[in-house]
Amino acid sequence: MTVEPDPQPARETLLRPVRLGNAFEDTVGRLLETIRLGVLAPGESLPPERELATRLGVSRDTVREAIKSLSEAGYLVSRRGRYGGTFLADDLPAPSGDGVRFSRADIDDTLRLREVLEVGAARMAAGRTLTAAERETLWSRLRDVRGAALEDYRRLDSRLHLAIAEAAGVPSLVPLVAENRMRLNELLDHIPLLARNIVHSDEQHDAIVMAILAGDADGAAETMTAHVWGSASLLHGFLDS
Repeated sequence: MTVEPDPQPARETLLRPVRLGNAFEDTVGRLLETIRLGVLAPGESLPPERELATRLGVSRDTVREAIKSLSEAGYLVSRRGRYGGTFLADDLPAPSGDGVRFSRADIDDTLRLREVLEVGAARMAAGRTLTAAERETLWSRLRDVRGAALEDYRRLDSRLHLAIAEAAGVPSLVPLVAENRMRLNELLDHIPLLARNIVHSDEQHDAIVMAILAGDADGAAETMTAHVWGSASLLHGFLDS
C-alpha cells in the first residue's frame, strides 16, 4: 500500500509571511506556488481567508484581492452555500505563449539585471540636479502611465522606466535598460494584467518619481527595489517551470 505524503507541511512552508512592501504580489505568488507545485489538488479548497491572512502576515483585504485576481485568471473558483468556499479550479489555465516555458533561472537573470540597472538609475537620477525639461519628461511619463488603458499599460510603463534611465545622465545606460526591458516585457506578456497590481505599481511609480524629484537617492533606490521584486513575485508564480 502506498502512503500519500501529507501536504500540510509543504503547505505551511509555502504559505509563509510575505514582504509587506509587495503584499499583494507576494500573496498571489505564494498562492500560485502552492497550486503549481501540486500542494493544492484540483477541486481542493483553500484555507479560510482569516487563516491565510494570519499565515501570510497580511490583511484579509489583501487575501481577498489576491483570490479575486486568481479567480479572474481562471485558477480559483468560489462557491456559496453550506459547503462553499474558494477552491482550486478543476481545469487550470493552459500556459500562454504557444507553449513557451521559462525557468526560474531565466526569470532571475532578467530581474537581477533589472535591479542592477534600474535601481542604480533611480539612485543616480535622484542625485542629479535635473533640468526643467528632464523634470517635465518624468512628470509627463508618470501621468501617461497613470491614465493608461490596459492595452497600453506595459508600453507606457516601459516609457516611464526609460525616462528614469535617461534622467540618470549616463547615455550608455539607456540602451542597456531598453534591452533588459524587452526581455522583461517578453515575460510580462505571458502573465495576466491584474488590476490590483496596476494600482500598486502606480503607487510605487509615484513614490519613485517623487523621490527622484526631491533628490532622495536612498528613497528612490529603495522603492525601485521593491517595485522590481513585486514583478518578480508574479513572474515566478505564473511562469516558473
